[in-house]
Amino acid sequence: MSARACTFVKENGERCQAAPQHESDYCFMHDPAHADEMAEARRLGGLRRRKEKAVAGAYDIEDLENVGNVRRLIQIAVMDTLSLENSIARSRTIAYLAQVALKALETGELEERLVALEAALKPREPAKLGRRR
Repeated sequence: MSARACTFVKENGERCQAAPQHESDYCFMHDPAHADEMAEARRLGGLRRRKEKAVAGAYDIEDLENVGNVRRLIQIAVMDTLSLENSIARSRTIAYLAQVALKALETGELEERLVALEAALKPREPAKLGRRR
């Protein structure tokens, strides 16, 4: 039994490989009956990407792929929380963020130690190979 595929043909001549909707020859994305919904989804996606870039620039965060950027995000969350009115929820949030910050500091310290260890071991590796006989 072969699986059905969307009958939409792309500009490069290839057919869409997505599964079609029930009782339709097209997937949701290519179904002419959903063209308005797909146009709105593309518009909202573009708005989200522009907003994401603006927010990242305002908060000086590029990504969350290193400890420094994660620390920056935690710092922003702490400052935003500190600016709120005093409440039990604010106190709990600050306590939680402090725990998260401590964990991020620990992770950063471990990362630095690992880099130092790897750097210290690198020069020894060729020496070990040279001693073999």
